[in-house]
Amino acid sequence: MPRDIFTDVEDQYDKIYRYCYFRLRDRQTAEDVTQGTFLRYLENYEAGTADQALRCLYTIARNLCVDEYRRCSREQSWETLCASDDGAGGSPTEAAGRRDPARDSPDEHLLTSLAVRAAVAALAPDEQELLLLRYVNEVPILTLAQLMQVSRFAVYRRLNAVTKKFKEQLKQEGIE
Repeated sequence: MPRDIFTDVEDQYDKIYRYCYFRLRDRQTAEDVTQGTFLRYLENYEAGTADQALRCLYTIARNLCVDEYRRCSREQSWETLCASDDGAGGSPTEAAGRRDPARDSPDEHLLTSLAVRAAVAALAPDEQELLLLRYVNEVPILTLAQLMQVSRFAVYRRLNAVTKKFKEQLKQEGIE
C-alpha cells in the first residue's frame, strides 16, 4: 500500500523550515514563510507522488524566500547572513559529520563550529544550498535534479565538486 502523500508532506515540514531559515536567517520570518509554503501548497496544488509534492514545496519555499528578500529590500551578503546565525537552524558540525560534539569539550565544540561556519561561508550561495538540501535535509538526488533542472549525473558532479571544496576549506580551518 503506497504511503499517503499528505503524510510525506507533513514529514517535510521541519526540513522546509530549515531550508527557509538557511535562506532568511531569521527565525520568525522562516516560520512565517514555512507556513505560507504549506498553505499555498495545500490550497493550490495536488501532486500525484511524494516526489512531486517535495519538488513543489521547495519551489514554493524558494519563491517565497525571494519574495521576502524583495519585500524587505535586504541587501546583505551571504557572509553577513552566515555570521548572524542564532543557532536555530541546527549545528553546522552535524552537517559536516566530522566530530561528535558530545565528546568535545565546550571550547573544542565552539572552535569546530566556527571552523565549519567559516568553511561553509567560503562556498558560493548555490553550493551552500546544495549541501543543505542534500546532506542536512536529505533531499533525494532525483528530486534535486528536478529542482535544479539538470540531470542526476550533473547533480552528482556538482555534489562531488562542492564536497571536495568544502573538505579543502575544512582542512584550511584545521579540521581533518
